[in-house]
Amino acid sequence: MPDNLTNLPEFTVSEISQAVKRTLEGRFERVRVRGEISGFKRASSGHLYFALKDEESKLDGVCWRMTAQRLAIAPEDGLEVIATGRVSSYPGRSSYQLIIDSLELAGEGALLKLLEERRKKLAGEGLFDPARKRALPFLPEVIGVVTSPTGAVIRDILHRLRDRFPRHVLIWPVPVQGEGAKEQIAAAIAGFNAIVPGGRVPRPDLLIVARGGGSLEDLWAFNEEIVVRAAAASDLPLISAVGHETDTTLIDFAADVRAPTPTAAAEMAVPVRADLLADVQQDGARLVRALRRLSEESRLRLEGLARGLPRPGQFIAEKMQALDVWIDRLANAHIGYFERRWQAIALALPSPRQQIASRRSELAQVEQRLATAVTGALKDRSQRLALARLDRSRLEQAIVRLGERLQGLGQLLDSVSYQKILARGFALIRDSRGQPVLAAAAVVPGAALSIQFTDGVVGVTADAGGGAKRPAAKSEPAKSATPKPGGPKPDAPQSDAPQSDLPKKQGSLF
Repeated sequence: MPDNLTNLPEFTVSEISQAVKRTLEGRFERVRVRGEISGFKRASSGHLYFALKDEESKLDGVCWRMTAQRLAIAPEDGLEVIATGRVSSYPGRSSYQLIIDSLELAGEGALLKLLEERRKKLAGEGLFDPARKRALPFLPEVIGVVTSPTGAVIRDILHRLRDRFPRHVLIWPVPVQGEGAKEQIAAAIAGFNAIVPGGRVPRPDLLIVARGGGSLEDLWAFNEEIVVRAAAASDLPLISAVGHETDTTLIDFAADVRAPTPTAAAEMAVPVRADLLADVQQDGARLVRALRRLSEESRLRLEGLARGLPRPGQFIAEKMQALDVWIDRLANAHIGYFERRWQAIALALPSPRQQIASRRSELAQVEQRLATAVTGALKDRSQRLALARLDRSRLEQAIVRLGERLQGLGQLLDSVSYQKILARGFALIRDSRGQPVLAAAAVVPGAALSIQFTDGVVGVTADAGGGAKRPAAKSEPAKSATPKPGGPKPDAPQSDAPQSDLPKKQGSLF
């Protein structure tokens, strides 16, 4: 190996990459690059990646998320822009790139091209359809104005409204150009639409979006998609008054009415009060003249009709004469009419003998039907009585069978009663509450117990050893086998005794 090569310093890849990075950033610390955007991509992190190209070369560019939120224009493929930033390298791919701080359109031609493409896109979506446009209210009570609060535009609008017809005006102050203007203009239009009718803040009947004249770049905020869509989505009628008469923005196509100037927008919003008063007075005078003319024509027509009518006295006399004639005819006619009616009635009525014979025939028929019904009823009753006698004999037989069965059940109940068990030498032990004692473990020493035999009950006291003894203080003679009045009989069936007295289930027998 030649000596001149062995004396060269040795670098790592990272050292070379960092040296190139420092060289680029030091040489191109702040540059402006003009080119066409190509391969635009917005990452999920919010960073923007694209390339700037011309006829011969291409330069990769990146715009970080925080910077991308402040860009004046929205990048898209084919857009010619001027990017401002610094040149740096990306060691991971051994490439250099432009880290962009701001973007602006490259000349008015690029702006017009972008404007035309955006107009075609929004028109294709139907946002500029004339069928969507609404008529302005004739005399709005409240007018909402979206504009800058410091310019001459708002003063011109208020002055013109005050001269023509004073109205209640709500102003939503917004910047009309620069960073953040498009978002605030769109938010103002949506905010006016969001006001609830009848609330603390009155809801406008009409909106005016206004701005003074300026260059294409100055009016660009009103060409932004977000502003145009907000104007198209407005439920309130909207007047666009942006720039001078020769200026045209995309919001003019989306608005319901375009005004050439902000002053003209105020003139479109309200009529002239003096003109309205004059029109009302003129219409009132015309109405009075028309009523007078109508009244005069009606009077003349009534007089003409009155001349064609007969005199009331003569008319009444003729009618009274006709009435007299009809009265005479009625007096002569009613006598013969009543005589004819009496003769017809007399011929139509039957004689008393015929009526009595008819009633006797009807009575005989009823008597025959009654006799037939009574005979049938007596026959039916006889049959039912025979059946009832037969059923009685069956009932008596059933009662005998049920009595025999009841007697057998009583004997069975007597055979299983606990008195029979006591009679065989067993005993029933109860505690002081009268409950049967079921086991010796349940007996507490010194507890008072009672033992029931077949001939009586004996009281005892349990000792400590588990046995039972009689109390020393008093002795109770054996009770008679005869129970106390009201108590259960020894040999009687205990069908009403509680189930706890049955020795086989709950008592202890000794």
